[in-house]
Amino acid sequence: MNLSIFGLGYVGAVSLACLARDGHHVVGVDIDASKLALIAEGKTPVVEEGMVDLMAAVAKSGRVRVTTDAMQAVVDTDISFVCVGTPSATNGSQDQGAVLRLAADLGRGLAKKSGTHVVVFRSTLVPGTVEDVLIPILERESGRKEGVDFHVAFQPEFLREGTSIKDYDHPPFTIAGTRGTAAADALQGLFAHTGAAFVKTSIRAAEMVKYCCNNFHALKITFANETARLCESLGVDPMEVMDLVCRDTQLNISRAYLRPGYAFGGSCLPKDLRATMHMARTRDVEIPMLGAILASNKAHVDLAVGKIVRDGRKRIAMIGLSFKTGTDDLRESPLVTLAEYLVGKGYALAIHDPEVQLSRLLGANRRYIEAQLPHIGDLLRPTLEEVVRDADVIVLGLSHASLSKALAAVVKPEQRLIDLVGLPKDHGLRCLVDGLCW
Repeated sequence: MNLSIFGLGYVGAVSLACLARDGHHVVGVDIDASKLALIAEGKTPVVEEGMVDLMAAVAKSGRVRVTTDAMQAVVDTDISFVCVGTPSATNGSQDQGAVLRLAADLGRGLAKKSGTHVVVFRSTLVPGTVEDVLIPILERESGRKEGVDFHVAFQPEFLREGTSIKDYDHPPFTIAGTRGTAAADALQGLFAHTGAAFVKTSIRAAEMVKYCCNNFHALKITFANETARLCESLGVDPMEVMDLVCRDTQLNISRAYLRPGYAFGGSCLPKDLRATMHMARTRDVEIPMLGAILASNKAHVDLAVGKIVRDGRKRIAMIGLSFKTGTDDLRESPLVTLAEYLVGKGYALAIHDPEVQLSRLLGANRRYIEAQLPHIGDLLRPTLEEVVRDADVIVLGLSHASLSKALAAVVKPEQRLIDLVGLPKDHGLRCLVDGLCW
């Protein structure tokens, strides 16, 4: 294929070399003449393992040329990859100056084309940038319509400096954020040889996943480093500890706990976090990331409170009270915290949890709920129908698979349901459903 790559930093230069190696004709575009001169001579503009030999080989093949003429590069190619930098501004925002200027040039290039074209943004972009900012620029400058005359995709890259060629050839997956099929089909054909799963998603989700992945990487590094600082103060080998943590691929290194939902609670996580923070304080060890977890968890509870009370309706039904579906453990349950707040603010609250029966609560579990909700017996209702019947707002805190079907039979259109668990899209409920943050 005939391809153009705009921006020849790490991502752009490696992509140019690998695509040319794979047999495509590639035009490299950059405003830095020194980068273009190096590539034209078969030299790499970036220090990267394997790039010296690879760039020399592709330059010798005749499949690579370079230019500063962005508009002509669009005219001469079928797919354009945008890899220009989006650095931080002084206030922490994203400096999009380069990509905005380039979008205008690309649009003017599209105006000169007789056929269709695919523009693929790979630069890291704030979600909404492609659809709300860049596509309008392309349409304005070209006088053409996206999805008809040209097609746009956002394809996040997952190349690590130092292993970028290996990462290019063996990606975890290939993501194409598009509004149609043409751009996705082009990308699937271009990268099918890697054997990685091809995932088509929305443009906004594709933009966001890049941030999410990088934030998760930063989170993991910080977690390991904070653990190491605390371990040192306790005379524990942090390498040994983290090796054991990583051996658990059922809960630790897995999909477990990575689905958005309501706040955490229970008899283990809150108390162990508090104990960890106390250990750190008594040894003068700074672990600010771990120290912020409980505050972040409380913010999730506060978000739920705001959703429930926002329209002033006073009759509230809560479905669920335990900290986890399928258990009667009420200790430090965020649903108990929610119920305690609503009762304290004078809301008429009714609660149904099929696993929670006051007569069966024992020991610390019973003492906890009697201290937090001393009139719990007056709030509990034995059936789903009874708790829902007179409610204005229903708070769903249980995730039983059969619950949405049972709810569909008893909710009324005028009721509002606050979904804390993430109902399936085809829930079938006739009332207004308001997700916590989805």
